Amino acid sequence: MKPFDQKGAFRPPADGDGLRRLAVRGAGVTVSSQSLGFVIQMVATVILARLLTPADFGLVTMVTTFSLLLMNFGLNGFTEAVLQREEIDHALASNLFWINVCLGLLLTIGFAAAGLLLASFYGDPRVAPIAVAMSLTIFFTSVSVQHLALLKRAMRFFVVSTNDIIARSLSVAVSILLGWAAWGYWALVAGAVTLPLATCIGAWALCRWIPGRPRPGVGTIPMVRFAMNTYGRFAANYFTRNLDNLLVGWFFGPQPLGFYKKAYDLFVLPANQLSAPLTAVAVSTLSRLNRDSARQARYFLGALSALAFVGMGLGGGLTLMGDDLILLLLGPGWEEAGRIFTFFGPGIGIMLLYGTHGWIHLSLGRADRWLRWSVAEFVVTGLLFLAGLRWGLAGIAVAWVVSFWILTIPALWYAGRPARLGIAPVIGAVWRYVLASVLAGCASAAITRGIAPLSDAPGLMGAIVRIVTISILFGGLYLCAVILLHRGCAPLFRVVGIFREMVPASKVWREPGTPTREASVATPVTR
Repeated sequence: MKPFDQKGAFRPPADGDGLRRLAVRGAGVTVSSQSLGFVIQMVATVILARLLTPADFGLVTMVTTFSLLLMNFGLNGFTEAVLQREEIDHALASNLFWINVCLGLLLTIGFAAAGLLLASFYGDPRVAPIAVAMSLTIFFTSVSVQHLALLKRAMRFFVVSTNDIIARSLSVAVSILLGWAAWGYWALVAGAVTLPLATCIGAWALCRWIPGRPRPGVGTIPMVRFAMNTYGRFAANYFTRNLDNLLVGWFFGPQPLGFYKKAYDLFVLPANQLSAPLTAVAVSTLSRLNRDSARQARYFLGALSALAFVGMGLGGGLTLMGDDLILLLLGPGWEEAGRIFTFFGPGIGIMLLYGTHGWIHLSLGRADRWLRWSVAEFVVTGLLFLAGLRWGLAGIAVAWVVSFWILTIPALWYAGRPARLGIAPVIGAVWRYVLASVLAGCASAAITRGIAPLSDAPGLMGAIVRIVTISILFGGLYLCAVILLHRGCAPLFRVVGIFREMVPASKVWREPGTPTREASVATPVTR
């Protein structure tokens, strides 16, 4: 894709019905690619859990707790700035590119130099060389930020997703091969470095754009201000999301951190697979509807309702069978991770809904409000962590769940105030799914625990039988509860309709703007 014409202007955006079609299909491609990425990552997890130890995973997590914050500089900030801005040209994109690269280089050098401090903090000398190696991920990511953002602005979600799948596959292959060769935790480090390197190479190949020299007076300062507010929000949120890793690693050591991290990874899996990947699609779509608040609210509430239907169902089901699922995937020796996950499970659905408040802030261009809210989020969640620390890993997990249930309604209310989006329609869009999940979960737990041969069945075979039984039982009860509470099948038809629209009519996906056999000139479609 060549994002700019000969005059340096970005190609014109789509609107009307075409916008909705591109948004829904973009969401479909993104979710599908995330599902494939999940399969790849799950295969890697199953294999690596048997090649490496929990302490290996915990040791690398000690470093990535800090490196991921710097790695996401620009990726979270300048990406949203490019997506949200109404107009962007070659000169402005070039300025943003060089800002990203220069700051990325400085952060890379700084993090490598800080390796000894991290080793001293954790009391483990192995941390220092790992930090030096992981610093490379910061620079590789900074070089690809603008190219990926331009592809997303042009709604080329298929090529972005394809690039991500290829990069993940290479990363997983490197980790598995080196793990098989008994490299230990260095197998995880090598895989982590491979991911942004492969992503960067693919981004430059797919977006054929060469940055020009920096130029003054092209609107860079407002973009940087917006990006800094957005990254500031990301940083505050990141500290909130990783304070638990810091506390567990510091107080309990690498092996308990390894158990905790695997339970947490399963906890955030639905958000990583659904809510987070849809952010670019949602922001691209809602940003174009700022002048039509009624239509914007309708789009948002529809997406929120669909997420609630899926999220509350996943949350209830995984709470009931998550410990068996971890035993099946990771094998014997990881039972502690399964026990911890049972405390995480009730927060899965509400976490999906909580993440959508960021869609509203970004689409309205109010990253400053998003940043202020993140400070409040950090304070509340941090206090809950400190309160739960006395109960060990389970206490930290419960603190997460409580924080999401406390913060979701206030977060959506605060985000929707500038757009006059009331909280009553938000609650009306989701409460029936919450109640349906609770009712189906309680009924399923009572039934399965009353069947002694099922609940007491040992080993992997017993875990498989329970997973299959609970999936069928809870799924059926949940759908029945949803139908009863909605007094009909309308919500199911809406969700099925959305999924059908996500699938392109043709068997082979064509990128937006690719001419058909009948078209003589391609009509470019952009963000």
